[in-house]
Amino acid sequence: MQKLIPIVLLALLAGCTKQVDNRLTSEEAPQDEILSRQSIDATIKKQVLETGSFDWSKANTLEVWSALQQSDKAIAVGYKPASYTGDLSQTIQDIDLNSPDWKNAREQVLEMVYQSERKRDAGLTKSNLYAYEENTLPVLYLLVEQKETIVQLRQSGLVRYTDPMGYYPENTGLFGTTETIATMSSSGCGSNVSEPGLSSPADFTTITPGAKQSWNYGFHGIPNAWATSTGTGRKVMVIDTGLSPNQSLFGSLLNSGFSNGRTVERRVTLRKPGFLGFGYGSVESSTNDGCGHGTSMAGAALSPRNSSGGPVGVAYNASLVSVRASADVLINESRENKGVADALILAGNRSDVHIVSMSIGNITSNNNVRDAVNYAYNRGKLIFAAAGTSFGWSAGWFGVVFPANMSNVRAVTGIQDDGSRCDACHQGNEVDFVVVMEKDSNGRTQLSTAQSGFAPSTVGGSSVATATTSAIAALVWSANPGLSREQVVSKMITSSSNYPGRSGNFGWGLINANTAVQ
Repeated sequence: MQKLIPIVLLALLAGCTKQVDNRLTSEEAPQDEILSRQSIDATIKKQVLETGSFDWSKANTLEVWSALQQSDKAIAVGYKPASYTGDLSQTIQDIDLNSPDWKNAREQVLEMVYQSERKRDAGLTKSNLYAYEENTLPVLYLLVEQKETIVQLRQSGLVRYTDPMGYYPENTGLFGTTETIATMSSSGCGSNVSEPGLSSPADFTTITPGAKQSWNYGFHGIPNAWATSTGTGRKVMVIDTGLSPNQSLFGSLLNSGFSNGRTVERRVTLRKPGFLGFGYGSVESSTNDGCGHGTSMAGAALSPRNSSGGPVGVAYNASLVSVRASADVLINESRENKGVADALILAGNRSDVHIVSMSIGNITSNNNVRDAVNYAYNRGKLIFAAAGTSFGWSAGWFGVVFPANMSNVRAVTGIQDDGSRCDACHQGNEVDFVVVMEKDSNGRTQLSTAQSGFAPSTVGGSSVATATTSAIAALVWSANPGLSREQVVSKMITSSSNYPGRSGNFGWGLINANTAVQ
């Protein structure tokens, strides 16, 4: 049975303008009148249908406060000095949080929250307010219960945004289905096992010294590109669900056959659950992929070319940094939100990391992740993200998701071999590139690396399209190491099927890797 890995997402968080409607305002509602999840979900869907994205700053204060109370009460508060007038999206990487202006702004916001929240608990300490600590970005991660706290924060000139971190649409009938969020979140997990019934040449070609080349590589000129570049000297960070400890292709066989001189590094930024009432949420100890999605993404991009009979990745001589930042494909928990932001900060701080591949995303996007994307991008990283892969409730009524719809992120989606959109892939104006990853005739998707063993698994959606495009970028940059990030992207664009035009749904189209590496 074919497995399509979904990223079931909603929206984009953008500006800081409050949207006022004719419903009960936050100031008119009593403290204990918490809106139902159905009411909050209706606001989310309405905004997406009208604007194509969701932004908590355009929800009213009652909706923000209610979303906190209907989730884990964790809020991301972006702050700045009152006198700051610059474009933080361009300068966030240069901020010194210990400078007087930024330190004072942070302390003033914390004091504001403390004085408001202690009205419900006279014994509250400032340390009890923290959900997570943050030392790089101008963000406070706090636990908030008072509606008045949200009112004060949203009125303050020191505050850039106030985003509930752990709220997600419950999805019980509102979106035309009874599919639950737990089903959607786990639907990308547990399917990364070997695919039965694969045959040559329909599904793969065996190439020297015995590796399996996926059926779709020829559409992108990848086999011919290997004569020029195999990714040597480039390092790709895959921010996902981790890497299987049982897959020797990323262990003892990483450097074998035609793959040599490269490294694999396993990191974790995902926070532990259950932090409420216990101060800071500590980082998980294991880098292991309990889901399977991260291993399949790493495999599509970077699996070695050797004699094992396993699938070969697109950039089989590039190095890998696998970061376990999420527990599954849907970043719907505060701890996952923080984990992804921390992974992007890690990428930004690593001079040896060139490319970031993200095939996961949020149902309700948060500006702390936007800050982290800007931080990594401004430090020179080439970032690719999935345009979205949806089943059930989210399919068909919105386009490219966050963070792929950010202007400094390259959005990727999947198409079938007949040129049409893949069954569950999102499309829209923000898409930059597409990858052929699904057969129209039988739904077969791209080969990748299973959790263990050498027999390939298969994986689809915009997830694998993103991992594949990130690896093509590694081929291009490896062949032209003196190029800037922008020049690498330019070579990818000019070698694509729609160039010099650009499609409204599929961007520049299919990259020809062989042309791009020359």
